[in-house]
Amino acid sequence: MARLRRYTPGGIPQHIIQRGNNRQVCFTSDIDLAAYAHWLSKGAEKYDVAIHGWVFMNNHVHLLATPKNDDAISRMMQFLGRHYVRYFNREYGRTGTLFEGRFKSCPVETEKYFLVCLRYIELNPVRAGMVSDPADYRWSSYCANAFGKAMSLWSPHFEYLRLGRIAIERQSCYRQLFETEIDGELITDIRQSTQRGLALGSEHFKDRVESLGSRRQRLLKPGPKN
Repeated sequence: MARLRRYTPGGIPQHIIQRGNNRQVCFTSDIDLAAYAHWLSKGAEKYDVAIHGWVFMNNHVHLLATPKNDDAISRMMQFLGRHYVRYFNREYGRTGTLFEGRFKSCPVETEKYFLVCLRYIELNPVRAGMVSDPADYRWSSYCANAFGKAMSLWSPHFEYLRLGRIAIERQSCYRQLFETEIDGELITDIRQSTQRGLALGSEHFKDRVESLGSRRQRLLKPGPKN
Protein backbone atom coordinates (compact mmCIF):
# COMPACT_ATOMS: atom_id res chain seq x y z
CA MET A 1 0.00 0.00 0.00
CA ALA A 2 1.39 3.40 -1.02
CA ARG A 3 2.35 5.69 1.84
CA LEU A 4 0.04 8.69 2.17
CA ARG A 5 1.57 12.13 1.89
CA ARG A 6 1.79 13.80 5.29
CA TYR A 7 -0.44 16.85 5.59
CA THR A 8 0.09 19.43 8.34
CA PRO A 9 -2.07 22.45 7.45
CA GLY A 10 -1.55 25.77 9.18
CA GLY A 11 -4.02 26.61 11.93
CA ILE A 12 -5.04 23.02 12.71
CA PRO A 13 -3.62 21.22 15.79
CA GLN A 14 -1.48 18.16 15.14
CA HIS A 15 -0.80 15.15 17.34
CA ILE A 16 2.82 14.18 16.70
CA ILE A 17 4.75 11.08 17.73
CA GLN A 18 8.52 10.75 17.31
CA ARG A 19 9.99 7.37 18.16
CA GLY A 20 13.49 6.08 18.55
CA ASN A 21 14.68 3.97 15.64
CA ASN A 22 13.66 0.37 16.38
CA ARG A 23 12.19 1.85 19.58
CA GLN A 24 15.66 2.40 21.00
CA VAL A 25 16.18 4.74 23.97
CA CYS A 26 16.54 8.39 22.95
CA PHE A 27 16.99 9.89 26.43
CA THR A 28 19.20 8.45 29.14
CA SER A 29 19.21 11.36 31.59
CA ASP A 30 17.46 14.58 32.55
CA ILE A 31 20.26 16.41 30.74
CA ASP A 32 19.24 14.68 27.49
CA LEU A 33 15.59 15.56 28.06
CA ALA A 34 16.48 19.18 28.78
CA ALA A 35 18.54 19.32 25.58
CA TYR A 36 15.60 17.96 23.56
CA ALA A 37 13.23 20.48 25.17
CA HIS A 38 15.69 23.27 24.37
CA TRP A 39 15.90 22.43 20.67
CA LEU A 40 12.15 21.85 20.47
CA SER A 41 11.58 25.32 21.89
CA LYS A 42 14.05 26.82 19.43
CA GLY A 43 12.48 25.01 16.49
CA ALA A 44 8.95 25.99 17.53
CA GLU A 45 9.99 29.63 17.76
CA LYS A 46 11.88 29.55 14.47
CA TYR A 47 9.01 28.03 12.47
CA ASP A 48 6.10 29.62 14.35
CA VAL A 49 4.59 26.51 15.91
CA ALA A 50 2.60 26.73 19.17
CA ILE A 51 3.25 23.79 21.53
CA HIS A 52 0.19 23.06 23.66
CA GLY A 53 1.08 19.70 25.17
CA TRP A 54 3.88 17.15 25.36
CA VAL A 55 5.29 14.14 27.09
CA PHE A 56 8.88 12.92 26.74
CA MET A 57 9.24 9.19 27.40
CA ASN A 58 12.54 7.32 27.27
CA ASN A 59 12.13 6.09 23.69
CA HIS A 60 9.46 8.33 22.18
CA VAL A 61 7.80 11.73 22.36
CA HIS A 62 4.22 12.96 21.99
CA LEU A 63 3.43 16.56 21.05
CA LEU A 64 0.21 18.49 20.49
CA ALA A 65 1.03 21.57 18.43
CA THR A 66 -0.51 24.06 16.03
CA PRO A 67 1.56 25.38 13.11
CA LYS A 68 0.89 28.86 11.80
CA ASN A 69 1.83 27.81 8.27
CA ASP A 70 1.65 24.64 6.17
CA ASP A 71 4.71 22.39 6.50
CA ALA A 72 5.97 24.25 9.60
CA ILE A 73 5.65 21.04 11.63
CA SER A 74 7.94 19.15 9.24
CA ARG A 75 10.49 21.96 9.28
CA MET A 76 10.41 22.13 13.07
CA MET A 77 10.87 18.37 13.43
CA GLN A 78 13.75 18.34 10.95
CA PHE A 79 15.42 21.17 12.86
CA LEU A 80 14.86 19.40 16.16
CA GLY A 81 16.10 16.05 14.92
CA ARG A 82 19.20 17.51 13.33
CA HIS A 83 20.30 19.39 16.44
CA TYR A 84 19.32 16.82 19.05
CA VAL A 85 20.84 13.86 17.21
CA ARG A 86 24.08 15.80 16.79
CA TYR A 87 24.09 16.46 20.55
CA PHE A 88 23.24 12.84 21.44
CA ASN A 89 25.82 11.30 19.12
CA ARG A 90 28.54 13.62 20.38
CA GLU A 91 27.61 13.01 24.02
CA TYR A 92 27.63 9.22 23.74
CA GLY A 93 30.28 8.69 21.08
CA ARG A 94 27.94 7.19 18.53
CA THR A 95 27.07 7.76 14.88
CA GLY A 96 24.05 7.27 12.68
CA THR A 97 20.35 7.78 13.06
CA LEU A 98 18.49 7.97 16.35
CA PHE A 99 14.85 8.48 15.41
CA GLU A 100 12.59 6.70 12.96
CA GLY A 101 12.79 8.19 9.48
CA ARG A 102 9.33 9.73 9.61
CA PHE A 103 7.52 11.11 12.61
CA LYS A 104 3.82 10.22 12.85
CA SER A 105 1.17 12.92 12.93
CA CYS A 106 -2.50 13.63 12.38
CA PRO A 107 -4.73 16.74 12.27
CA VAL A 108 -6.93 17.03 15.37
CA GLU A 109 -10.43 18.50 15.45
CA THR A 110 -10.46 21.24 18.05
CA GLU A 111 -13.98 21.18 19.43
CA LYS A 112 -14.40 17.49 20.26
CA TYR A 113 -10.94 15.97 20.27
CA PHE A 114 -8.33 18.52 21.35
CA LEU A 115 -8.69 18.17 25.12
CA VAL A 116 -9.10 14.39 24.86
CA CYS A 117 -5.87 14.15 22.87
CA LEU A 118 -4.11 16.39 25.38
CA ARG A 119 -5.20 14.13 28.24
CA TYR A 120 -4.13 11.06 26.29
CA ILE A 121 -0.66 12.54 25.86
CA GLU A 122 -0.21 13.59 29.50
CA LEU A 123 -1.48 10.22 30.79
CA ASN A 124 1.23 8.28 28.95
CA PRO A 125 3.45 7.88 32.05
CA VAL A 126 0.43 6.65 34.04
CA ARG A 127 -0.50 4.06 31.40
CA ALA A 128 3.16 2.98 31.31
CA GLY A 129 3.11 2.39 35.09
CA MET A 130 5.82 4.98 35.74
CA VAL A 131 3.66 7.14 38.03
CA SER A 132 0.17 6.98 39.46
CA ASP A 133 -0.49 10.72 39.11
CA PRO A 134 0.45 12.67 35.95
CA ALA A 135 1.59 15.53 38.19
CA ASP A 136 4.45 13.33 39.39
CA TYR A 137 6.00 13.05 35.93
CA ARG A 138 8.33 15.97 35.32
CA TRP A 139 8.67 15.79 31.54
CA SER A 140 5.13 16.57 30.44
CA SER A 141 2.89 19.60 30.07
CA TYR A 142 0.44 18.43 32.75
CA CYS A 143 1.61 20.79 35.50
CA ALA A 144 1.38 23.77 33.15
CA ASN A 145 -2.20 22.94 32.20
CA ALA A 146 -3.38 21.69 35.60
CA PHE A 147 -1.51 23.97 38.01
CA GLY A 148 -0.22 26.91 35.98
CA LYS A 149 3.43 25.99 36.39
CA ALA A 150 5.55 28.36 34.31
CA MET A 151 7.03 26.54 31.31
CA SER A 152 8.53 28.50 28.45
CA LEU A 153 7.62 25.78 25.94
CA TRP A 154 3.90 25.93 26.76
CA SER A 155 1.42 27.87 24.65
CA PRO A 156 -2.22 27.41 25.75
CA HIS A 157 -4.72 26.68 22.99
CA PHE A 158 -8.00 28.63 22.89
CA GLU A 159 -9.93 25.41 23.61
CA TYR A 160 -8.04 25.20 26.91
CA LEU A 161 -8.63 28.91 27.58
CA ARG A 162 -12.38 28.34 27.20
CA LEU A 163 -12.36 26.18 30.34
CA GLY A 164 -12.62 29.25 32.58
CA ARG A 165 -12.49 33.02 32.77
CA ILE A 166 -9.36 33.11 34.92
CA ALA A 167 -6.36 30.83 35.25
CA ILE A 168 -7.39 29.19 38.53
CA GLU A 169 -10.78 28.25 37.07
CA ARG A 170 -9.19 26.76 33.96
CA GLN A 171 -6.72 24.75 36.00
CA SER A 172 -9.41 23.36 38.29
CA CYS A 173 -11.64 22.43 35.36
CA TYR A 174 -8.71 20.79 33.59
CA ARG A 175 -7.86 18.65 36.63
CA GLN A 176 -11.48 17.53 36.81
CA LEU A 177 -11.21 16.13 33.28
CA PHE A 178 -8.74 13.57 34.62
CA GLU A 179 -11.26 12.21 37.12
CA THR A 180 -12.83 10.11 34.35
CA GLU A 181 -11.05 7.63 32.11
CA ILE A 182 -10.75 8.19 28.39
CA ASP A 183 -13.09 5.92 26.47
CA GLY A 184 -11.28 2.94 24.97
CA GLU A 185 -12.66 3.62 21.50
CA LEU A 186 -11.31 7.16 21.64
CA ILE A 187 -7.87 5.85 22.58
CA THR A 188 -8.01 3.49 19.60
CA ASP A 189 -9.07 6.37 17.33
CA ILE A 190 -6.17 8.53 18.52
CA ARG A 191 -3.63 5.76 18.00
CA GLN A 192 -4.90 4.65 14.60
CA SER A 193 -5.32 8.17 13.25
CA THR A 194 -1.81 9.16 14.29
CA GLN A 195 -0.21 5.96 13.03
CA ARG A 196 -1.92 6.27 9.64
CA GLY A 197 -1.77 10.05 9.31
CA LEU A 198 -5.55 10.41 9.11
CA ALA A 199 -7.62 13.25 10.55
CA LEU A 200 -8.85 12.70 14.11
CA GLY A 201 -12.37 14.05 14.29
CA SER A 202 -15.90 14.05 12.96
CA GLU A 203 -16.90 13.25 9.39
CA HIS A 204 -17.41 16.97 8.80
CA PHE A 205 -13.86 17.68 9.99
CA LYS A 206 -12.45 14.94 7.75
CA ASP A 207 -14.32 16.44 4.79
CA ARG A 208 -12.81 19.84 5.61
CA VAL A 209 -9.27 18.52 5.86
CA GLU A 210 -9.70 16.55 2.62
CA SER A 211 -10.86 19.67 0.79
CA LEU A 212 -7.92 21.69 2.14
CA GLY A 213 -5.24 19.21 1.22
CA SER A 214 -6.63 17.14 -1.66
CA ARG A 215 -5.69 14.07 0.36
CA ARG A 216 -8.03 11.38 1.65
CA GLN A 217 -8.59 11.27 5.41
CA ARG A 218 -10.36 7.93 5.64
CA LEU A 219 -9.29 4.34 5.19
CA LEU A 220 -10.22 2.89 1.84
CA LYS A 221 -13.00 0.34 2.04
CA PRO A 222 -11.94 -3.14 0.91
CA GLY A 223 -12.98 -3.99 -2.61
CA PRO A 224 -15.17 -6.92 -3.58
CA LYS A 225 -13.62 -10.36 -3.33
CA ASN A 226 -13.18 -12.30 -6.56
